[in-house]
Parts: sequence; structure tokens; C-alpha cells
Amino acid sequence: MMKKQILILIYVLTPFLFVNATDNCAVDPPLKYKTIPVEELRDKIAGAWIGQMIGNIYGLPHENKYIDAPGKENWPYGYAKNLDKLKQYNGAFSDDDTDVEYMYLLNMEKYGVEPTYEQMREAWMFHIRDRVWLANRAALGLMHYGYTPPFTGDKEINPHWFQIDPQLINEIWAYTAPGMIDYAAQKSDWAARVTSDDWGTEPTIHYGAMYSAAFFEKDINKLIQIGLDALPENGRYAQTVRDMIALHKKHPKWQDAWKEMALKYYVNEPDLTKTIWNANLNGACGILAMLYGEGDFQRTLDLSCAMGFDADNQAATVAGLLGIISGFKALPKDLYLPIEGWTKPFNDTYINITRYELPDASIDDIINRMLAMALKLIEEKGGSVSQGKNQRVVKINTSAQFNAPIEFYIGPPAKMEINQPVDFTFYSDANKGYNWSLVEGQLPPGTKFDKGRLNGTPQLSGIFPIKIQLDNGKTVLSKTFDLLVKNENLARKADSIIVNVHILNEAVLDSCWTTFGHSMYAKTPAIINDGVFNGANSVFYSLAAKAKIPKVDYYGYEWDEAQTIDMMVFSTGGMEEFGGWFTSLNVQYKNEEGKWVAVEKQNLSPKLPETDIVFFQPHFAEYILTFKPVTTNAIRIIGDAAIQDHWNKYTKNVSGFTSIAELSVHNSQKSK
Repeated sequence: MMKKQILILIYVLTPFLFVNATDNCAVDPPLKYKTIPVEELRDKIAGAWIGQMIGNIYGLPHENKYIDAPGKENWPYGYAKNLDKLKQYNGAFSDDDTDVEYMYLLNMEKYGVEPTYEQMREAWMFHIRDRVWLANRAALGLMHYGYTPPFTGDKEINPHWFQIDPQLINEIWAYTAPGMIDYAAQKSDWAARVTSDDWGTEPTIHYGAMYSAAFFEKDINKLIQIGLDALPENGRYAQTVRDMIALHKKHPKWQDAWKEMALKYYVNEPDLTKTIWNANLNGACGILAMLYGEGDFQRTLDLSCAMGFDADNQAATVAGLLGIISGFKALPKDLYLPIEGWTKPFNDTYINITRYELPDASIDDIINRMLAMALKLIEEKGGSVSQGKNQRVVKINTSAQFNAPIEFYIGPPAKMEINQPVDFTFYSDANKGYNWSLVEGQLPPGTKFDKGRLNGTPQLSGIFPIKIQLDNGKTVLSKTFDLLVKNENLARKADSIIVNVHILNEAVLDSCWTTFGHSMYAKTPAIINDGVFNGANSVFYSLAAKAKIPKVDYYGYEWDEAQTIDMMVFSTGGMEEFGGWFTSLNVQYKNEEGKWVAVEKQNLSPKLPETDIVFFQPHFAEYILTFKPVTTNAIRIIGDAAIQDHWNKYTKNVSGFTSIAELSVHNSQKSK
């Protein structure tokens, strides 16, 4: 994963770009092959897809239901209230455990079996317009802000990077790569970084390896070990898997294992990552369900629900895995034919109720299309499809590796300031071995560029256009960067901070359904000039006892001596489902009469989202306001706080607020 230092670009937000490095010219491992009849391959892909639908719909009534204790063992749970919904749609209906994968299928058909991050971003922004939460919603907001993966999952700007999201939407990369365990694990990791980072991606890697291996391995314990072997050895989730194996050996009763698991990974989880949707926690639940389920589909399905927390997601993923192991032909008929009169699984009907312009489809057709993608990928990776004596047979290169498409990645501008040391790497750990060279332009005086690394202490402010070239022995790419070095941040020497809300009303945090650990929230706005952009005590929410509607917020500074200013940089904090953002933003300063007046020729870059819809609001975003220079001893940003009428009704008029991490102040006149 790339280092979390970031390059400053021109304040019109010229994007920061990365190139993925997995296209390096590494020596390929020796070829190893396995064979499987096409019909058996199709049966197992059908088991994966129908198994996921079973688990998702079966598990929905148990979602977020069992937190303090596991579900009771009054099995089988059955479809419960969702039986009526199945009747209503006369078939299966979409949910976030299957709809994004269906979207990815369309993306593969449109662009090939290895779509780029930019192509996936395009699909997200078009098809996903509501009904996403946490890491997925954060990623979508960052996409609309202008970023591409993997930055949309970067823990520096996606504060939900550790949530469950990726392990429930990426199984398709593995069951279109049967038997290609390394490839499936690598591609699952790559795809997980659309929304997540660090150990938040690791359960996705584990499932990717298990799903791929399950086409040829039936033993659940061996599959868990295969998945474990694909994980970083010293990673958090690898240890979690080992812990679950040990708990299974220690406790004959699954409930006793659950208690120890929940105590360690939920009750005692660090504050900033303690949620019921934590990827590590829910991954642990899935492992326990598989171990105590012992390969029995119905028992494992019920255990997945009873483990609690975000139960429908683990039920869907585990049921899909067992569907591959046994194939569709071994799935319990009462689970895919729950309605009298149906003769095909879920009436051969998949109704889209969640995603914009995703077409309804025949389930048989979806499975055939997934099979087609799998066969195409197999052939592209050195395998083949041939006609045997009585059937078509697939030959799979099990040593295949995933080489991510080479492309530019767009992410946040970094922060460079005159006389402040900078040590920035253009590369990630993965593309560190590329040939990096500066081919045009002059660096800011005081800095140097060597093998993709920019460091030193800028001695001159201004904009410095440069062009960087890199190659991997196959492809040569170049990109122009407009480096911005800002003058001194005058906010650091302000004599006072000017705000309209002076103290966070902590009593209303829980009633406002906030989604971050409480340690993130600063009690006062004193943190807005401390240079800390995320983590504990980094963000101030202007939550008061009750918000006036409309609500206007402002943040600024005052100095004993007048300052000349023509730039302010506003860095937001985390956003919530119900608010946290400005719907308008302006700069005001105190004139000689001590009155607040608007600056002239203001420019805001980038513009605020044109809509007040939550899915367009980015976490930890930067907005640069430039204007005609003013000489003043007080300046502020001011604007309208978003008010969500729906949420305001439930939060008793306290939902109007804005979120801020930092506010810097500059004079951009060229230094001498």
C-alpha cells in the first residue's frame, strides 16, 4: 500500500496521479494446470451466485440484530418476513450483497475481464445513487469529488476504510477465476481498495482465495488454511483467523467461542474502529460459522445469521462459498424454491430494486454470462477450452497472476509550504521499482527529485509545473504536475479563533447516529489550526443543543496586528448520513470600521457539490478559496450548514452542523 504522504498540486485541484505497479516485469512462476468440465464449472458458478442470493435474503432479517449476545439456536430461521417480499417480486430481489457484483459483471462485459479503476469509478457514479453506507458511501463521495481508486479507499481520506464493505461486493473476481488462487487473491485485494485500506481489505483477500480454491477443494478447514496462506503473514486478519481456529478447538459450543470473539474484536476494539460493521469482526464471524457449520449448508447458513453484527453479509458470502464447494445441484431446494409454483431457482428472476438502470435479468442468463467471463479469463491467462470425448473441458493455469491495468490514479493534493520540510514519494510500495524521471520543468528551489521521491525544504512559494515520466519496461507514461508551494500559514500565529459554536454538544452525538469513534471528535474548535487532519481529536462538529433553521456556521481567526491575506484553505472532517457539509461557502473580513464584509473576486476550487444529496459529499476534502488581497486583523469562512429534513425530524433539530479538520490562511504573493 502506498505511503500516506501526498503531493500538493495547483490550488485549482490539478489531480494527483499514481500508476499501479503490479504490471512489473516479474518472473512468472512455473505453469501448473487443473482441468474441470465446463458443465461442472457452470454448476459451481451457479452455486456461488444462487448461494449468495439465498444467504443475502435469508440473512436480511438478522442484520445488526444480535450485538450483545448471539442469535438463539431456534433453527432453521427461514426467510421470515422476506418470504412476503419474494412473493411480491415473484423472484429474487437485489441488495448490496449482489447488486454491485452484477454491476461489475456488466463492466467486465463492456471493457474486458480486467476493467480499470477509472472504468469501475464510471460504473459506480452512474449506477450507484443511494443505498450505500460507510466505506462504500465514502468512496462514492470521493469519486464525485474527482478521485479514482485506490484513493477512494485510502484511510487518510476514507474514514470508514476498515468497515465490512469490500468483502460483500467482490466475490465475483474469484468465481470468475476458478482454481487461480493467487490471481483471485490479488485481484480481490485490488478491487477491495476501491473502498478500503490496510487490514480492512484482508477478509476480502481471504474470501477471494477460498472462493477460487473451492472449485477443486471441498474440505472447509483446508479452504480456510488456503485463504490464510494468501494473507499477509503478520497482518491483523491472519491472526484473527488463527484465533478463530484456536477458539473452535477450545470450545465445543459455538456460543462460547462467540463470547470470546466478541469480547476481543468488538467490546475491546479500539474506539476509532469499533463498529458492528468492522471488517475484521464480521470476518471472524464468518470463520466461526464455517468451522462450526462443518460444511453443512443449512447449519452454516443459520450460524452465519446467529453470529450477529452485519449478519446478512457474512451469510451471503459464506453461502456463496459453500455453493461453489457443492455446486448448485447440492443446494437445498427449499431455499431456492421457497414459493409454491416456482420450478426454477427464485423463479429465474432477479429484480433490481437498488441500482439505477441496472436491468432486471434472468438468473440463468446471469450465470451463463458469468461463465462466459470465467472462460474468457481462463483463456487470457494461459488456459484453454477444448472438446473432450463427451464434453467440453477447461484447462486452467493455476499459477496465473493478476497484473492490474496500468493507469493514472487521481487523488488528493498534498500540502507544501515555504520553509517547511517535505519528504514525498510519488510511488507506492508496489510501483517503487519503476523507472522514475523528471523530464520537464523546474522544482521548487530547495527540493530535489530522485527515483520518484521529492524532498527538501521549499524556499520559494508559487506554482511550479513539472513533467514526470515512468516506465516499467513495457509502457512509458508521463504526466504534468503543477506543484503549489504556499506561503506561511498565518493561522498558526492567530491570537484567537472565531466561531459561532464554541463547544461540541457531546450529549447529542449518539442521538444523531454518528458513525465514527467518539475519540475523533474534538470538544472545541481549537484544533482547526493544529496541522492534524485526521485521527483522534482531529475534527470539530458544530453540534449545538438545537440548530436554528436555516443554520449559518463560520470559522476564522483574529490577530492583534493586521495581516494581508488572499487565500484560505478549508479542510473538512468526516461527514454523516444526515449532515456535516456546507451548502454555500464565502469569505468575509473585518474592514476598518470593524464590520464583516465580503471579499472581492472570490474563487472556490473545487466547487461545492451541486447537490445536497449525502452520496455526493466527500470526507476529508480540501477547498481552496482565493480572492483579492485584503489587509485585516480578522477573517472567516461562512456558509449555510446542510439541513436534512428527514433526519432533522429524528434528531430533534440538532442535525444542522458542519465538520472541519483544518483552516489555513495565506498570502500568496510570490516570496522573494
